[in-house]
Amino acid sequence: MIRFVVAAAIALAAIDVAAAQTVLRVGDQKGNSQAVMEAAGVLKDVPYKIEWKEFAAAAPLLEALGAGAIDTGLVGDAPFTFAAAANVPVKAIAAVRQSREGLAIVVPEKSAIKSFDDLRGKKIATGRGSIGHQLILAALEQRRWQASDVQIVYLAPSDAKVAYTQGSVDAWSTWEPYVSQEEVLFKSRGVITAEGITPGIGFQVATPDAIKDKRAELEDFVRRLTAARAWSQGNVESYAATWGRLMNIPSAVARNWLARAKIRIVPIDDGVVADEQKTIDLYDRWGLIRQKVNAADIVDRSFIGAVEKSTGL
Repeated sequence: MIRFVVAAAIALAAIDVAAAQTVLRVGDQKGNSQAVMEAAGVLKDVPYKIEWKEFAAAAPLLEALGAGAIDTGLVGDAPFTFAAAANVPVKAIAAVRQSREGLAIVVPEKSAIKSFDDLRGKKIATGRGSIGHQLILAALEQRRWQASDVQIVYLAPSDAKVAYTQGSVDAWSTWEPYVSQEEVLFKSRGVITAEGITPGIGFQVATPDAIKDKRAELEDFVRRLTAARAWSQGNVESYAATWGRLMNIPSAVARNWLARAKIRIVPIDDGVVADEQKTIDLYDRWGLIRQKVNAADIVDRSFIGAVEKSTGL
């Protein structure tokens, strides 16, 4: 009887602890953060519950943030700019740096198109306000072309893939892992990348409510994600295998992506703010945002310590 009472007490205590456990709702894109954190082993002793939510692109992830359906997530600078200018309540708490070869305009293997110049008058699929859209605009500016010099077809990734495969569009301006998926599985060719054209930064973003009410959890999450990204630099194979399993996509796709990406989490410093301002200015020049915002106003630098302390994991 005593054993039963003790066991019951322990069980009730465990239920109470579980009930009191904070839930951090994390938006992810194609298993990006979850895969690297699982592969690096940094999720084993998390003192709160992580509820992962999967999104095909940044736009719906940011919509979920704006609606309060998630607390934090990873997005590119372009969609973040779009959301901030539309007054979506969200702030950047850490930045992501990586090579820009994984943001590219791809064409089918047998396409006659060899360079961006050959895309004059052609149809390019991409998401409105996405980093793919950003690349097109930056490439147009670089050549002093007008918006009418190409035909931009705004489509979500799944629809863009269908249109691209069926030949309804001539090219697809997209990002990883879609670029590597096309290159590895379908032999598509990149005719231009974002290297030297766009800042190529991403952001871990969070809602003001989460920053206020779940600061400890957010700081811990950023610390673990930073450590996982540092680990991934020398463990591409392990990371690629975990990502492939989670996404049910051949790990060769991830190896192609991760070997060149060199993804790392960095604190939001003056350089990051300056690069985000460049993206804001680009979208403002093209009349794509309702209002021009100040990059310094849409970032939260108070999480710098979380990034810097990541080496302790």
